Amino acid sequence: MLKYRGIYRCFSHDATLYTSKNANKIFSLKDEDRIFSNLYGRHDWHLKGAIKRGDWYKTKEILAKGPDWILKEITKSGLRGRGGAGFPTGMKWGFMNKPTTDSRPKYLVVNADEGEPGTCKDREIMRHDPHKLIEGCLITGRAMGAKTAYIYIRGEFYNESVNVQTAIQEAYDMGFLGKKSKLEYPFDIFVHRGMGAYICGEETALIESIEGKQGKPRLKPPFPADVGIFGCPTTVANVETVAVAPSICRRTGEWFAQFGRDRNSGTKLYNISGHVNAPCTVEEAMSIPLKELIDKHAGGVIGGWDNLLAVIPGGSSTPLIPKEVCEKVLMDFDSLVEHKTALGTAAVIVMNKSADVIRCIARLIEFYKHESCGQCTPCREGCGWMMKIMYRFVQGNAKPSEINMLWELSKQMEGHTICALADGAAWPVQGLIRHFRPLIETRMNDYNKTRSLKLSDIQKTHKISTH
Repeated sequence: MLKYRGIYRCFSHDATLYTSKNANKIFSLKDEDRIFSNLYGRHDWHLKGAIKRGDWYKTKEILAKGPDWILKEITKSGLRGRGGAGFPTGMKWGFMNKPTTDSRPKYLVVNADEGEPGTCKDREIMRHDPHKLIEGCLITGRAMGAKTAYIYIRGEFYNESVNVQTAIQEAYDMGFLGKKSKLEYPFDIFVHRGMGAYICGEETALIESIEGKQGKPRLKPPFPADVGIFGCPTTVANVETVAVAPSICRRTGEWFAQFGRDRNSGTKLYNISGHVNAPCTVEEAMSIPLKELIDKHAGGVIGGWDNLLAVIPGGSSTPLIPKEVCEKVLMDFDSLVEHKTALGTAAVIVMNKSADVIRCIARLIEFYKHESCGQCTPCREGCGWMMKIMYRFVQGNAKPSEINMLWELSKQMEGHTICALADGAAWPVQGLIRHFRPLIETRMNDYNKTRSLKLSDIQKTHKISTH
């Protein structure tokens, strides 16, 4: 039993016993409840196929109901940002509707720069269900009063960018987009391809990149909702967040809110990779138990559940959790925060006992060192120091006191930079130290023993040769 905000909650793998408040909630999706009906590319992703699957249905009526109605449905749905931060979507979009005294246009920017290691959910939407994203841009733009959207796609996603551009052109040809739209809401969408910089996943760095500058984060305030792209009010939203908006408006916010727990409602795309029998991307209800998610959709851990070592639950920037936590944790924002990690992008990276977990984390830190823009000293210097220390931990060529030193270094990086890249580099290290300190110390002891034996052999050889 865990106490959470005054409520005792019993965790169960059948996901049914979560207090009377959540008694009527749904924790496992049926096929008819899934929003992304072409996630695996088995059907036609072009406009005709999308319309057959229910896209662009009553879109004109939804737009005609106005921004207040759309925001109300999104708020009722309980949708939280699917890009990692988990900010309430209705509230975020509502920031764009405050009264203004100038005539600046408003913009929607879709963050499709999916560079987080282990994360590949947005890619599946763009290449197999792009019209959900295009229709979502239109409805989201209407909610904000925006007339233009930019979709910023990661440079390596060439095929995905082609599919999205094709879908946009199909929407223009059908009269769904453009200044003289038959849907009676003039709206334009442009695709902007990035150059493969992970830092451009940060919203202000992404805006800088679209403007033709170096992709480096801006100081905030001012926030993009006040001064964003081209100095105009802007909201940056994740692909999945935007893509589910049409289904919420068609099926109502109450329908979406029935899945998952309170504050953690709706459906979610999960990536499952690593040491599982069937790596996949799957749409499931929020708050599904992690163990059930892995066993049901990924074929279980290679070697069986008892062979599990640890799981990174939300993409490479979230702290890992060991097997005993994985058995009871739910895949939602609040449950993972309780266990000192995060849902992030819901990219589940599974490591069984064949993995060298210390080396895995060291490799992630090397990634963050490479991708740091270098603008902030704690990140620029700290990532390099952490990488050097971590690779010495891999060998065991370090002192136990350095574990605390590395922890302190990560804390000095966390929360002391313009953007969250330093936090993303610090958290994997903190998770490793929190749960696997004995393994690090054992590695150091084994290294010192081996080194002592080698020195002893050298000394013996030297004595024999001198005689």
